[in-house]
Amino acid sequence: MRHFAFLDDETIETLFHRPPEEIAVDGDRRLLATALGATLYAPGTRRHLAFDVRRQTAAGVNSMVLCLEDSIADTEVADAEANVVAALRSLADDPPRSGDGLPLVFVRVRAVGQIPDLIARLGPDGARCLAGFVLPKFAEEGGQAALEAVLRASDVAGRPLWAMPVLESPPVINRETRVEALTAVRRLVDKHAEQVLAIRLGATDLCGLFGLRRDRDLTIYDIAVVRDCIADIVNICARGGDHIVTGPVWEYFAQPERLFVSSLRVTPFAQADRVDGSQEAIRMRSALVSADLDRLIREVVLDRANGLIGKTVIHPSHIPAVHALHVVSQEEFTDAETILAGDSGGVRPSSYANKMNELRPHRAWAEAVQRRARAFGVLREGDTFVEVLAATRGHSSAGATR
Repeated sequence: MRHFAFLDDETIETLFHRPPEEIAVDGDRRLLATALGATLYAPGTRRHLAFDVRRQTAAGVNSMVLCLEDSIADTEVADAEANVVAALRSLADDPPRSGDGLPLVFVRVRAVGQIPDLIARLGPDGARCLAGFVLPKFAEEGGQAALEAVLRASDVAGRPLWAMPVLESPPVINRETRVEALTAVRRLVDKHAEQVLAIRLGATDLCGLFGLRRDRDLTIYDIAVVRDCIADIVNICARGGDHIVTGPVWEYFAQPERLFVSSLRVTPFAQADRVDGSQEAIRMRSALVSADLDRLIREVVLDRANGLIGKTVIHPSHIPAVHALHVVSQEEFTDAETILAGDSGGVRPSSYANKMNELRPHRAWAEAVQRRARAFGVLREGDTFVEVLAATRGHSSAGATR
């Protein structure tokens, strides 16, 4: 799979100092988890599901989840299962392409018993485009059985299938049980480290347990009880950099009325316009604000600042912003190279003369930046996410089917 594979060679050359690499789906686990990017969820009941996967892949989506859990009614489960099996068989016969490979397509189950049933109905041929399973409400109780079910499904498929646990259950967010529950989850994912691609956050369920829902003017980090839970998840499950934790879902579409003014600064857009003498970037900023995507942009920035990579999304319009914000700036890349070049510790001044790079404390950060650079590319000097958004929004919007 390769990010921005839909862009032509000239645009790639203009945007990137180092373009995104082809990422092997059976290669380095943390690199592949970093490359998930914006993971688009689709209800298993959607008509023309295989067509949607092909269309979204062509528009730049590299990871999708076909959902059999909360996005469908209890009475729709059997029909949704049949629909997902038919879609995966169709995709196996005519696979979508992301660069030189395939996108990552997962199935989110609601019960462990669905895993052997679905893989038996698909068989090795029908499962060729299946990357793995998303395991909701993951906890110590039942977690081992779910991971073992994915292992057995891998045997039927004839190749490894990934598991992505979702943390969204009461023991994870209730303060008196949280540390014990997360420590047990960490033990499980450590035991199955080569099988667990990434750990996902179920922010909607976590909010729902307290009767909360963040407003479109807020980010998930403004909801204190969930923010504290995210901090503990990162502290315990992402400690040491062995496991990738992905950003929580953004669940809003455009809404003209809003309470607060936008915090999305005009300056980077105006700077982009000064390069080509147009007002296109300023107009794009207005469109982002009108579509509430400025709040999404802020949340993605906060995700990254808090150690989360990637994002769950529920609409194709969210994808360009998420991916643009994961592209590595020239400054980040240069600082990371400086840090990784020093093996004996100490401090090096940034070549940008605006910070000090401490070689040992910042090493894990630099390694994460290098993985992101391989997956999403490195911008040319002076460019920002604005240029990537301008190049990708028009193309990606053509893939909107929801």
